[in-house]
Amino acid sequence: MDLLVLIGSFAILCALGVPVAYALGLAAIIAALYLGIPLEAVMIKVSDGTDDFALLAIPFFILAGAIMAEGGMAERLVNLAKVFVGFIRGGLALVNILASTFFGCISGSSVADTASIGSVMVPQMVKNGYPRLFAVNVTIAGSLQPLMLPPSHNAVIYSLAAGGTISIAHLFMAGIIPGLLLGLSLMGLCLIIARRQNFPKGEVIGPRQAIKIAIEAFWGLLTVFIILGGILSGVFTPTESASVACVYAFLVTMFIYRDYKWRELPLMIKRVVRTVGMVMIMIGFSVAFGYMMTLMQVAAKSADFFLSVSDSKYVFLLLVNILLLVLGTFMDLAPMLLICTPIFLPVIKQFGIDPVHFGMIMILNLGIGLLTPPVGPTLAVGCAIGRVSMEAVSRSILPFYIPMLIVLLLVTYFPELSLWLPRLILD
Repeated sequence: MDLLVLIGSFAILCALGVPVAYALGLAAIIAALYLGIPLEAVMIKVSDGTDDFALLAIPFFILAGAIMAEGGMAERLVNLAKVFVGFIRGGLALVNILASTFFGCISGSSVADTASIGSVMVPQMVKNGYPRLFAVNVTIAGSLQPLMLPPSHNAVIYSLAAGGTISIAHLFMAGIIPGLLLGLSLMGLCLIIARRQNFPKGEVIGPRQAIKIAIEAFWGLLTVFIILGGILSGVFTPTESASVACVYAFLVTMFIYRDYKWRELPLMIKRVVRTVGMVMIMIGFSVAFGYMMTLMQVAAKSADFFLSVSDSKYVFLLLVNILLLVLGTFMDLAPMLLICTPIFLPVIKQFGIDPVHFGMIMILNLGIGLLTPPVGPTLAVGCAIGRVSMEAVSRSILPFYIPMLIVLLLVTYFPELSLWLPRLILD
């Protein structure tokens, strides 16, 4: 009954249209009142949830990504991608995905990637004869890569949801191979579709122009090396590397690229503060929600349930995939990480599953949910940019789920795809 009060109140509040962050907090308060727990204890947990030095990495990464996204970096990365794959049949689709790969190493956000790359690529693809729905599908499918590639702030959230026991550096490294594998699989699908539908080829870019494009894009891509190089060398912690990257992104945008106007800077900061505020509120309330789940022994009960179904970790992982794919269609990635991670961690320990590997499974699973109705925030942004209906995209994007699900199964059942690079570099 206790658990029914907590989960039931949360579900009802979400159904009534209450934002997820506030639904988490209100559900925790309702459950506390039902159990007779002082509300001060809930508020202390909310405060404790946001009082963590490692959390500073999130606003810094979001700010660095926003600066580079609005400062002309997206267009430069698109031009760089054209140098490598633009001349192939269906090349603009490959450019779209490769540009998302580059930009994902800066933004770490699926929605930001869709907004930035999509605003550049969708009009270009339509102008060159690609179907509008196909252009939107490629854009939102390619935007899954930033969730896996460093500096994914969802990896930071997963680490915090696990109580800070999982290394952020290990999570960053773990996402590289799955992220690149996802990009390559999407490119393979685009090549097949391009050949069948006879999409146009692009022009070959000459060496002199290619060098110029590479130099312009180099300054933005250097952000990636600052983040990863600083962490891997031990010079920076992830939080410190995020702050350094933020300063560097500002200097590149305002003094090297100079595409962004100083008078627009306060508006960008306002948007970033709004985003960070929503994330921090969600984290604080999710900690209170998790506190109530701990009192109700939800994690232990979940472990007993999964072990009663099967003692095979492969069956368990299959069940988790199905569950997260379904839940991800109704809720955003960050709150699902914050809610589900404390529940699953005790279970994966009993099955001997590495938490870094499991983090990649969760992020990829829930990332697919960002492209899936009825919620699908990335899907909604892509539809707005491409000026198409969500219903039309929901039907036409179905082939793109095939490579996503194949990569998900590979990441799930071949843990070395996630663990080999962290062990090689960091252990």
